[in-house]
Amino acid sequence: MKYIIGVDNGSQSTKVMIFNQHGDVIVQASEPLRPMMHREPGWVEHPDDDLWDSVKNVLKAVMAKFEGDPAQIVGLGLCTIRCCRVFMKADGSLAEPVMSWMDVRSYTPFEDRDDIAYTCPTTGYVTHKLTGELKDTAANAFQWQFPIDVNTWQWTEDKEQFDSFKIPREKLLDLQMPGTILGHVTAEVAAQTGLPVGLPVVATGNDKAVEALGAGLVEKGVGLVSCGTYMASMVHGDDYISGPSAFWSNLSCVPNEYLYESTGIRFGMRHVSWFKEILGEELDKLAQSQGLVLEEYLANEAGDVPAGSDGLLIIPDWLAPATDLYRKGIILGLTDQTSRGHIYKAILEGIVLTIKNCYEAMINELGIAPDKVIISGGGSNSALMMQIYADALGVTTTRNEINGAVAMGSAICAAVATGLHKDFHEAVQNMVKQRDEFTPNMDNHKVYTKINDGIYKQLPTLMEGILKQAYEATGD
Repeated sequence: MKYIIGVDNGSQSTKVMIFNQHGDVIVQASEPLRPMMHREPGWVEHPDDDLWDSVKNVLKAVMAKFEGDPAQIVGLGLCTIRCCRVFMKADGSLAEPVMSWMDVRSYTPFEDRDDIAYTCPTTGYVTHKLTGELKDTAANAFQWQFPIDVNTWQWTEDKEQFDSFKIPREKLLDLQMPGTILGHVTAEVAAQTGLPVGLPVVATGNDKAVEALGAGLVEKGVGLVSCGTYMASMVHGDDYISGPSAFWSNLSCVPNEYLYESTGIRFGMRHVSWFKEILGEELDKLAQSQGLVLEEYLANEAGDVPAGSDGLLIIPDWLAPATDLYRKGIILGLTDQTSRGHIYKAILEGIVLTIKNCYEAMINELGIAPDKVIISGGGSNSALMMQIYADALGVTTTRNEINGAVAMGSAICAAVATGLHKDFHEAVQNMVKQRDEFTPNMDNHKVYTKINDGIYKQLPTLMEGILKQAYEATGD
């Protein structure tokens, strides 16, 4: 039996899984990241060396749990958060705290300094920490941050485009395709983590692309909803499409293929976490006393609430972008009959209807009609949410045995790079397993369609002027 390590270095935590070549999880571990720093308005930074520290700590934890032969681990697939920005000194240490994808400076032109030897996404930085190499995956270099040619997947040869980023070529890392070996684990890192010395570290892609691969999105006729801190929907694409209105073209985790990604929801599934937090510890303890996690307890309370939550509408917009600070979430339709179950279900419905509108705008522009949607990430754990997706979209929704799709996608890249599987399609076929599926209740679908088309789709626009006035009046 051979084994592969999949690393998921996310926005809120780092998760590592060790799989066998059949996609079975042998062992896993995770660690939360520290809270972000906000030194200035619009700045969102990872403190100290938190990203690398968490990767190192979780690798050590997972290797301590692993009871197999480390010599049979053949590769490590590395995925980190996309759209972050790293500034490295010549010795590979940080010249500045890592900028989160939420930091407004992550998307501004490079400002050169003598102490900055390299700038790269977080994948390049963690690759250097693991291997000492100055290499990175091409599929995590975004065209609004770095001078990438989205057709060749290399740094652009267009001088005007390249110069517009103001990054000297010698301060960029060398790019490689997903599914290739970037380097090998150093003796120093092996001593710190328990990884085998010389273990191949494999290029993956940006986190949404890796998640799509790990969820099995490698063909047409299928959609995917990613339920993470940032939520979006995706479909497979063959070509890079410039200038669409309802989606954008993302580099896939499969070389020379693309993902079409809709607009989405900032804060994503953290809207559910927010609700759980404001309910307090007592309800959590009550749920535990009944052998339930809090989401299950709340889902039971929401079980008798009809589709549409008796007119309670929630717009999940808790995290405003720095460019539109007036934006706020909306809760509309409270009555004295509104229960905790109503609010919980309305939050889920608000998330689903928002994604439905983003997803359908994308597929309508593309002129396609997938008959199945895979739901990935933490939201897929909820049978209630899975059914709401099926009812609102009017198509079958499925979830996989492993919803940690990023770690799975990372492992698939490592399996391909090391020859455990001949290509990405064979790896997906052998490693990704569907857990179950949910068929739409068409009566509920009619209710959601009526609510959505009648008011919900227009509600953010209708409320925009009022939210701007409230922001101007309060300054918050």
